[in-house]
Amino acid sequence: MIVEQVWTGNAYRNFNYLIACPESGEALAIDPLDYTKCLKVAKDRGWSITQILNTHEHGDHTGGNKAVVKATGANVIAHKDAGKRIPNMDRGVGAGDIIKVGNTIELECLDTPGHTMCHICLLSHTDQPALFSGDTLFNAGAGNCHNGGHPEELYETFSRQLETLGEDTMLYPGHDYLVNNLEFTLDREPDNEVAQSMLDRYRSQDPDDALVTTLAQEREMNTFFRLQSPAVIARLAEQFPELGDQPDPKTVFLKLRELRNSW
Repeated sequence: MIVEQVWTGNAYRNFNYLIACPESGEALAIDPLDYTKCLKVAKDRGWSITQILNTHEHGDHTGGNKAVVKATGANVIAHKDAGKRIPNMDRGVGAGDIIKVGNTIELECLDTPGHTMCHICLLSHTDQPALFSGDTLFNAGAGNCHNGGHPEELYETFSRQLETLGEDTMLYPGHDYLVNNLEFTLDREPDNEVAQSMLDRYRSQDPDDALVTTLAQEREMNTFFRLQSPAVIARLAEQFPELGDQPDPKTVFLKLRELRNSW
């Protein structure tokens, strides 16, 4: 499996992706908002984009569909309940469905509500597992729930699905929010040495050559995975004394998501 991360350079800091089969040259485009760059990368690599996967229905993820379909004839795939929000969908998918790319690649669909209620993540069935997480999971952060989502659903996605994934799973998110998210982690957990070291190292990274983390790293420096950290809980209790010193993980998650909304 070949993964090409395409940095859009736009105000929303989107990442687009091409996943290509090395044998056939067929490629899947994930959220190809910057269709010009995505089409150019495919042409330069000699790939044929045959499918588009929209992780969810927001315009900064679907806005390139029409141009890519016009140029390539690719089929559009998205959550089975997103048909009214994503024009000209060819295939609706749900939990456990498989998307095949060429001869060698199988990607499992995870139904991951929270950011929106029609959100899909893709998990590769490869020797090196990878998660294409859209706006559900970011480097050092979690998606917001402002536009059609629910924080309680997002917690369930984290606790029941993301927490079960292997430590070596590589993370490919829909946006580059690394620096802001690390700063939020350190605001919540000032003694997190992993987050501080990563912030020092990647504060000025080139998004065209962005850090790709693993879930093992995320569990060390992403505050939305660190719900039982004594430091995180103590800091929360300063603002929400009613939580006590042993709040349940869901309560911690929801309070963190609430704080991140206005941080």
